[in-house]
Amino acid sequence: MIHVRRAEVSDAAQIQRVYASAGAYAGSLQLPHPSVEMWQERLRQSSSEDTLLVAVSDGAIVGTGGLRLETKQRRSHVATLRTGVADSFTGRGVGTALLTELLNLSDNWLHVLRVELTVFCDNAAAIHLYKKFGFEIEGTHKAHALRNGRFADSYSMARLHPQQPLIPARET
Repeated sequence: MIHVRRAEVSDAAQIQRVYASAGAYAGSLQLPHPSVEMWQERLRQSSSEDTLLVAVSDGAIVGTGGLRLETKQRRSHVATLRTGVADSFTGRGVGTALLTELLNLSDNWLHVLRVELTVFCDNAAAIHLYKKFGFEIEGTHKAHALRNGRFADSYSMARLHPQQPLIPARET
């Protein structure tokens, strides 16, 4: 069973282990060999625009998922999504549990209309997961990031709120 909760500073060592997995850092823009101190600092410095959740199985953190709200006024309806799952837990419902909770937050609590993400084009499992939740490929970033000595392409994907809230017209 997967339990999802908000990340805490005391989770840094377990989050570091998730991103020490070769697949987890290769699927993200993380570098190999992340330090616990780096994760402690990230968790300490997270702002009100950030939501970072962890997926827990049998007391161990096996994945993370986050939303970052845009701060520019004209993009205040947008959040960027990011996820990472420990290699030993891929294909076991961790991503589904994280996306379910993150999209519940974005749709029902954070006034988000558009959720965006980037995913490497060869990450078929993640692309399948995102499509299952209504994300669509909007474009391709050629040579987006250096990964394992080669430049890799990524897709830009986005999902609009399923019942798009209307913005009330301003009175003149």
